[in-house]
Amino acid sequence: MKARVAVVGVGYLGRHHARIYAELEGVELIGVVDSNRKQAEDIASQYGCAAFSDHRDILDKVDALSIVTPTTAHYSVARDCIAAGKDLLIEKPITTTVEEADCLIQQANKKGVLIQVGHLERFNPVLSAFTPLIHNPVFLEAERISPFQGRGTDVDITLDLMIHDIDIVLSIMQGSAVIGVKASGMRLMTNTIDVAKAWLDFENGTNALLTASRVAPGKSRTLTVYQKDCHLVMDYQTMEIRKYYAQGNTIAHDVISVERAEPLKEELRHFIACVQTRSTPRVCGLTGRDALTIALQAGFMIKKRWQQA
Repeated sequence: MKARVAVVGVGYLGRHHARIYAELEGVELIGVVDSNRKQAEDIASQYGCAAFSDHRDILDKVDALSIVTPTTAHYSVARDCIAAGKDLLIEKPITTTVEEADCLIQQANKKGVLIQVGHLERFNPVLSAFTPLIHNPVFLEAERISPFQGRGTDVDITLDLMIHDIDIVLSIMQGSAVIGVKASGMRLMTNTIDVAKAWLDFENGTNALLTASRVAPGKSRTLTVYQKDCHLVMDYQTMEIRKYYAQGNTIAHDVISVERAEPLKEELRHFIACVQTRSTPRVCGLTGRDALTIALQAGFMIKKRWQQA
C-alpha cells in the first residue's frame, strides 16, 4: 500500500520535498499546504495533487507529512499533526526551543508516531564514505559558509547552518558527551547572528571547532578530522575525501572521489521506509533535540557577549 503524504510549506525547500515525493515509488503525494494559497496551487498543479492553505484540513487524508515551514512554526504545526496520529519529517532545526522539542517527542511517543528531523547531510554519500575512515579523532574542524541569500534569516546562523555540522560531529563522537561550549559571533545583514564560531569540548578529550557564515564572499562545506597518523578532509562540494599522512620525509595524500546523489531524495526515501516498517529514523527526534541543544547554547553565549560589550 502506498504511503499517503503531504508537504506543509512549499517555499524554496518545500517544493523539492513535493517534487521528490511525487517521484518516489510507494508514495502518493496527496497535497501541499502553504499559507500563500497561490503558491500552494502552483506547486499542486505541477505534481497533480491538491492545494490547501491550512494543514489541519489535510490531516484526515494522509499518513505522514513533511513540515517545511519557517522554524518558528514547526512546533505548532507538528503538535497538530502528532495529535492526529501522523508521522512527521520536520526540517531542521526540530523547533526553536529544547522545551518545544521535548514536548513533541513526548507526545509522539504517546501517540506511537515517528519523528524524523531533516538533517539531510546524514544522507550525503560523501559522508557515508567518510565516516568509516574515522578512528579515535583528536580534533575536528568544520566550515560551512555561504554568501548572503536572504533565506533562513528567521533564526540565527547557529540554527540555520551550523546545526548541520553540530549534528554530524555529535554522530561521529557518539558515546562521548559535550562537556563545554564556547562561542563567538556577529551580525551583519540581519538582526540575528550571521557569523559564528563554536568550540566544543568532549568528555574523552576530543575538541571540535565549527565555523558558520551566511555573509561570506564564497561557499565552502568541509569537515577535517585529525587522528593518529593522518588527517582526513571531506569536501561536500567536490564530493572528495583527501587523506594526508607521513611518508618518509614528505606528506603524501590519497584522494577518494564519491559519486553524487541527491541527499534530500535519500532522506525522504529513508523516511518513507521508516513509516512503512515502523523503524526508528536515522535522525530521530532525540537526535535533532541534541543538536538543537548545542546550537542554542552557542547562540546564547554569543548574544550574552553582545549584552556585555
